[in-house]
Amino acid sequence: MAETLRIATFHTELSRKGPGLLLRDILRGDPQAGAVAEVVAHVAPDVLILQGVDYDHGQETLRALRDLIGAAGAEYPHIFALQPNSGMASGHDLDGDGRLGEPEDAQGYGWFAGEGGMAVLSRYPVAEGEVQDFSDMLWADLPGEIADQGVNAEVQRLSSVGHWVVPVTVGETRLNLLTFHATPPVFDGPEDRNGRRNHDEITLWQRYLDGALGPVADGAFVLAGNANLDPVDGDGRKGAIKALLDDPRLQDPAPRHDGGAEQGEGQAGDPALDTVAWTAPVPGHLRVSYVLPSAKLEVLASGVFWPAEGAPLADAARTASRHRVVWVDLRIE
Repeated sequence: MAETLRIATFHTELSRKGPGLLLRDILRGDPQAGAVAEVVAHVAPDVLILQGVDYDHGQETLRALRDLIGAAGAEYPHIFALQPNSGMASGHDLDGDGRLGEPEDAQGYGWFAGEGGMAVLSRYPVAEGEVQDFSDMLWADLPGEIADQGVNAEVQRLSSVGHWVVPVTVGETRLNLLTFHATPPVFDGPEDRNGRRNHDEITLWQRYLDGALGPVADGAFVLAGNANLDPVDGDGRKGAIKALLDDPRLQDPAPRHDGGAEQGEGQAGDPALDTVAWTAPVPGHLRVSYVLPSAKLEVLASGVFWPAEGAPLADAARTASRHRVVWVDLRIE
């Protein structure tokens, strides 16, 4: 028996400037959190991967957000999150400026441990005991890494936030979520530290599928998350995302705006594929979030929820985040 499964990814940008502040704001009725809940409830994915949600060990913040989304109309009985690298103290002067304890010296940029983490909300059970977490892998340990010689790759973890393989059980079917949130390939100097790291964070997935990082999870999979890299426009080392999109083990449904949104101007790529609206003209609208099913899965539909100005939920989408929800519908046997 087959059923339709909607997988989505959404960089919420809900992260706050200190621990506990996001939980406080959600409980106080924060307008941004309310808009995120409204947008998610409208798109109604069966499995939702979030970025930009602050992590705490009791997952109180994630539970509060889940409950807010449930009150808006989409219920998720299963949640999953791990501590991100963002804000995790390294104890080293990673940016070489002679000062310790700055956000740039954390394993991933952040002011406090848990800032800007990832999470999974699901209507289906998550096999937490079978999760593969590559977040603690050192940059130097990635086969073929291109870390600059000025970066202490023997100390620096590759993942700026995290790289997870999360199994979800849909009936008798196991579906593996390959998810991550890569660093922006900017905000550095001529050494291109962030550009190199972004490249390698994306490349990790091909090394994983090659079997170079250990056992590859059995079953079908979907690679979803924020690569922070457009294959055509903006800064960054385009070869990484182009190689991923062209990998025959994956398929790119090329989700397009499903709400008739106004499109960016002066860009070389297809603006209907864009997933974020940064201040124009630099960098402008880009495609940075992706949902890429494995080649053998049947794709039924896909889209980027980007309502046009004046359309229902246009204000909510803009209030929620500069990023938009990217979704793909799959047929699961």
